[in-house]
Amino acid sequence: MRVLVATAVPVERDAVARAFAEPGPGRLSLRLLETVPGAAGCAHPFRPSGTTAHSGSGGLPTAAVDILAVGVGPALAAASTATALTVAALDGSPYGLVVSAGIGGGFAPLAPVGSLVVAEEITAADLGAETAEGFVPVTGLGFGVVTHRPPESLVREAAQATGARPGTVLTVSTVTGTAARADALRARHPRALAEAMEGFGVAEAAAAHGVPVLELRAVSNPVGPRDRAAWRIPDALAALTAGFGKLAPVLESWKPV
Repeated sequence: MRVLVATAVPVERDAVARAFAEPGPGRLSLRLLETVPGAAGCAHPFRPSGTTAHSGSGGLPTAAVDILAVGVGPALAAASTATALTVAALDGSPYGLVVSAGIGGGFAPLAPVGSLVVAEEITAADLGAETAEGFVPVTGLGFGVVTHRPPESLVREAAQATGARPGTVLTVSTVTGTAARADALRARHPRALAEAMEGFGVAEAAAAHGVPVLELRAVSNPVGPRDRAAWRIPDALAALTAGFGKLAPVLESWKPV
């Protein structure tokens, strides 16, 4: 099976790649992809920026993992992911799974800094309308969807392997920076554990191609007042690396139903 891991920025991509840097018992092949400048409309808008063989002792790889930094925000993440999925399908080697991965904010106390969260639901938290009666999601306006649900078996296996807490991961276009907004999000989404900016866009692209999706986040800061002194980005990136090291066997063995 081919797996596409979509991160927002290269530092997250590299953190995921470090999980596969050491030889182990698994049978994975790994490629880091980067966007070719000025490649809009090209048949191959991505190129490998590095390749790490990880064949272990089992012979030929059983899974191929490509890691791509798709950009910040749901729109660019959706566009880049959809392009990667289309290119792979046209090449006759489609992806069987897309994983949205990176760091994000965690809702205390359930998702403390340094912990891992895996999405049972990937929800667009601010896609809708503000009304006098409160926020109405886009589904309440009669359009589209606001939530994608990864396969239950995959979420369960990922949580067991990595120790990640399962719950809702919110996708926002504007990062929360006040206690009032954090409280409002928690009230609307009581199962929310974390927020980030790309998961829903990645999930929309995957759904358009009929490909299952997973989201794994390492918590770098509490959701709430914007306090850069409280950010622990290196710790979160290290947790992301460790998490993917434990997730690798799941990626090797899981098969879509």
